[in-house]
Amino acid sequence: MSFRISVSGAAADAVRRTVPTLVADLVASGITAQDPALWGPDAEAEASKRLGWTEAVAVSRPLVAEIEALREQLQAEGVTQIVLAGMGGSSLAPEVITRTARVDLTVLDSTEPGQVRAALSDRLEATALVVSSKSGSTVETDSARRAYEQAFRDAGIDPASRIIVVTDPGSPLDRSAREAGYRVFNADPNVGGRYSALTAFGLVPSGLAGVDIGEILDEAETIELSLAIDSHENPGLVLGAAIAGTEPLRDKLAIVADGTHIVGFADWAEQLIAESTGKEGTGILPVVVDRDAPELSAGLADVQVVRLVDDAGDEIFARGSSGDIRVSGTLGAQLLVWEYATAVAGRLLGINPFDQPDVESAKVAARGLLDARPEPSPAAFVADGIEVRGTPDVIGAASDLSSAIDVLLEEIPPNGYLSVQAYIDRVAHPGLARIRDALAARAGRPVTFGWGPRFLHSTGQFHKGGPAVGVFLQITEVPPVDLEIPGLPFTFGQLIAAQASGDASVLAEHGRPVLTLTLTDAAANLPTLIDAIG
Repeated sequence: MSFRISVSGAAADAVRRTVPTLVADLVASGITAQDPALWGPDAEAEASKRLGWTEAVAVSRPLVAEIEALREQLQAEGVTQIVLAGMGGSSLAPEVITRTARVDLTVLDSTEPGQVRAALSDRLEATALVVSSKSGSTVETDSARRAYEQAFRDAGIDPASRIIVVTDPGSPLDRSAREAGYRVFNADPNVGGRYSALTAFGLVPSGLAGVDIGEILDEAETIELSLAIDSHENPGLVLGAAIAGTEPLRDKLAIVADGTHIVGFADWAEQLIAESTGKEGTGILPVVVDRDAPELSAGLADVQVVRLVDDAGDEIFARGSSGDIRVSGTLGAQLLVWEYATAVAGRLLGINPFDQPDVESAKVAARGLLDARPEPSPAAFVADGIEVRGTPDVIGAASDLSSAIDVLLEEIPPNGYLSVQAYIDRVAHPGLARIRDALAARAGRPVTFGWGPRFLHSTGQFHKGGPAVGVFLQITEVPPVDLEIPGLPFTFGQLIAAQASGDASVLAEHGRPVLTLTLTDAAANLPTLIDAIG
């Protein structure tokens, strides 16, 4: 079978208690039939235009031949590298698809100047750029497009021969791209970005990079009927109940890659679940961890564990501690099952799983800072080249870097979590992510780690719309060399700084404790930061 799930402990109790009602209410067949009333009257207008993903396999079939033909054309023209400019679901789905297939794809989902410059300088003469934006107005994606257009022209390359656009029909990007002569793939407008893995957003960059995308659709197709049937064995109902039906609600979901062949799936699931459920003061917070994570040995009562495994027989599949959810399956099947399960979770939580009301607030704050361009607020103090800022509840009791971190950790409530948000070059400093485990061991609570600004399009919704139990550690940097954005009155460095500052201000307005550490020389300051974390 293309997908398998086992549950035990609290998850099994939730399935036994909840699934019969979901079956009786015809939830599975209702989702497949695109019934917008399943999530209540307040969600009906949005849901009525966001359920197209249930038929993505059939709708996407004609794309396969088009994408493969374009791939052959590009290869004949000397293109050997695909770069993807996208954010959130537009980048995370192609990332997991290509990494699992062991196919090279450069994902540019950052506005950090060094990261952009590194992408621009890598085999430009053999590069094609896929620009993916559902709305057609995503500032990060638009900025990357502008940078590549200029770089292609400077190299004597016609951008129209190297830029491919994926967007909704009629979007600003759709119109401007067609005017510029770019190849355009229109996606189904009735699919939200985080549910778009099996649409043009997931398939175009993956297919152009070399993935057999027809096989991904085949894998998803094998599970479609099981997901549509109102049955106690329906994997979408079982998984949705296991993650959102526990009593009391276990609202932290530790996602562990425990031997699965799928690479990076937890990061894709994180944005799907967090952005879909984190609103109206409730939600499920995904926490991407490894199998030795401190949270897994602490036995935290509000943490549910899901292990991603490969189905290698009953004995190996059943291995694991009591209370685990264990899932295995092909990538295409997993993508579709988790989309169904997240929609089911939204119904169980009583929220609309298709909107993202708090994502826009950070964008508005960032735009305001870019328009006003104020001087940075003065640091409370500077420790070994690290500028320290924060909300009064954190900074007021801190005298040095270590004590600032101590105070922030003390602000975590008994049912809370710490979110680490790194607005730095993740290509140059990937090891920074290792501080997650050190902080989790110190805090004794779940800790998420996100690279900025990409997390703003995923977990950023949960942080502001979910339960008010998070505390936030921002790590920013002063770029050693900035980079202009052609045609815009601000630079990449100013953009990422505004995004970090804007989000910090919105978090503070929501009463969340925030500590911002700005590295004035990232290479020199990171060892100091790691020592202070301990």
